[in-house]
Amino acid sequence: MKVAVIGQGYVGLPLAMQAVAVGHEVAALEVAANRVNALQRGESFTTDISSAQLQDALATGRYAVSDDPDVIRGFDIAIITVPTPLKDGAPDLSCVENASVTVGQYLRPGATVVLESTSYPGTTEQVVLPRLEKWSQLSTFDFHVGFSPERIDPGNEQWRFRNTPKLVSGLQPCCLDAVDGFYRTIVDTTVRTGSLVVAELAKVVENTFRHVNIGLVNELATVAQALGISVWEVLDAADTKPYGFMKFTPGPGVGGHCLPVDPAYLSWQVERDLGRRMQFIELANDVNSHMPHHVVERATTMLNTACRSVNGSRILVLGLAYKAGTADVRESPSFKVIDLLTRGGAEVSLFDPWVEPARYPAPAWNRLVPIREFDLVMLLTDHAEFTDELVGKATRVLDCRNHLTPASNVQYL
Repeated sequence: MKVAVIGQGYVGLPLAMQAVAVGHEVAALEVAANRVNALQRGESFTTDISSAQLQDALATGRYAVSDDPDVIRGFDIAIITVPTPLKDGAPDLSCVENASVTVGQYLRPGATVVLESTSYPGTTEQVVLPRLEKWSQLSTFDFHVGFSPERIDPGNEQWRFRNTPKLVSGLQPCCLDAVDGFYRTIVDTTVRTGSLVVAELAKVVENTFRHVNIGLVNELATVAQALGISVWEVLDAADTKPYGFMKFTPGPGVGGHCLPVDPAYLSWQVERDLGRRMQFIELANDVNSHMPHHVVERATTMLNTACRSVNGSRILVLGLAYKAGTADVRESPSFKVIDLLTRGGAEVSLFDPWVEPARYPAPAWNRLVPIREFDLVMLLTDHAEFTDELVGKATRVLDCRNHLTPASNVQYL
């Protein structure tokens, strides 16, 4: 098959590489010229796809990436993997809309179009399909339309693209067969769903489930700390129950594209269509978005105990990525923590061995030595590189991930 992948981000690039690996011809359309140039040179931006893997795909001649839409001409299946951010608290589907128009202009009878970008239930049929019909001048019965939500988990070594079960759906039974038939060639397991909206809502529910439960343990962390109880010991104890409990852990906030965004899509749609609020989602949003403030409050308390204020203190932040073992900084709570500390008058230094300093300039990036000269070290990302030895000589450490071994200079969130 000739597979057109619209978008070469954290979702589109792994999909393209897997399609090339099994023998498909991939034409990738990416609007960011700098990313196109890097990919054409064989330089990957994500830890899930190595530069060597990208270079191998280029060497086969079956992978082409361009910002020229004509690259997708003649596709058999087009997969839309573009961002779906929030704008002023509401879904911003402009990228999906533009991608649908572009695909529609090259759509031929018998071809298949699949949306992978996360959105509210009804997006495929209400947003994508009308644009495909308008710009192709074809009817719904001339081509196949489906939705298959992405399940990329950056840095997850156990569940990769191929072995993660893939939900598939179609507008009609023949569409479902076409979508399922393609994904069966690139993943081990497909799961057929009864309709587009079931698959769309299932994706949002997956992330809402995590978002709400993380909100619960984040609020528990603030309460337990005030009561003088270790939330980490509490969660470890509860986790010994072999049924009825799933362990989630607190942190400085939620990051990535999914958790801070996807539940808001559902909440927005429910309020728009039903006139009611998704109270669990809104409460989780409130708790999780406040965690950077709680982290700074904890830092302030630690400094006050040492007769110091945030204003004028030298603080080292360990970790800019939102998740350990990745360079992914999308929606990372570290940005908010750093901003709050800086506004409070702190002199903030930053270290993250996974993130390129040139991409995210900071006043004092990678200043580690001597670590004992910092008034406070704050661990916000539990990278393996952040060891007990690294912070052993620090005066005081606030570990927001329960990553370090207990020591006299370490306190926990």
